[in-house]
Amino acid sequence: MRILLIEDEPKTVQSLKRGLEENNYEVEVAYDGLMGKQLATRNSYQLIVSDIIIPGMNGIELCKELRSLGIQTPILMLTALSTTDDKLIGFEAGADDYLAKPFDFKEFMARVKALIKRSNQTLLDSQVLKFADLELDLNSKLVTRSGQKINLTAKEFQLLEYLMKNQEKVISKMEIAENIWEVEDENSSNLIEVYVNYLRKKVDKNFPTKLIHTQFGMGYILRQE
Repeated sequence: MRILLIEDEPKTVQSLKRGLEENNYEVEVAYDGLMGKQLATRNSYQLIVSDIIIPGMNGIELCKELRSLGIQTPILMLTALSTTDDKLIGFEAGADDYLAKPFDFKEFMARVKALIKRSNQTLLDSQVLKFADLELDLNSKLVTRSGQKINLTAKEFQLLEYLMKNQEKVISKMEIAENIWEVEDENSSNLIEVYVNYLRKKVDKNFPTKLIHTQFGMGYILRQE
């Protein structure tokens, strides 16, 4: 579980990062809104936690920009501004929840877990797998990237589905052979290389950010760089 924390107060960053990591979350930190936007658009997170008053680009502007780019990662806003109007502004920008400072860490963790659980359930119900700007609909068998439709064969679809279900994890050729082709044959290596190349031409070739990477001697991984 990866969380992006966007906060410029060192003590708050230290406290929240330590607490989240103790609860088995991986935390990346951005100290201003511009870096937060860069990380949020390049990487995949289960949750974004952002203060509103941050340098570069405030949390409201950041939230609006991420939503305009089609990024639907849950966003938890942190701020000292706690009036109803302030909260409405945050929600209208696309935030999913709002927590006023100062707050108890137990309440913070309850909000974090609730947002991630809700997001995972929504993803499960919709049967849509998402990674960066790539989407795969298991029901309609539709694949899009940045809104552009990508036509895949049945095997290409299965391979992409498997990579997206194991995003940011190195998948060996043997594992792909066993799960996609249902064989335990090292001779299937060439076939897998061919299909990965097919997939790259359709998913990565016409886009600036490459998602399918080779981990030499180990296999393949779906990640942003």
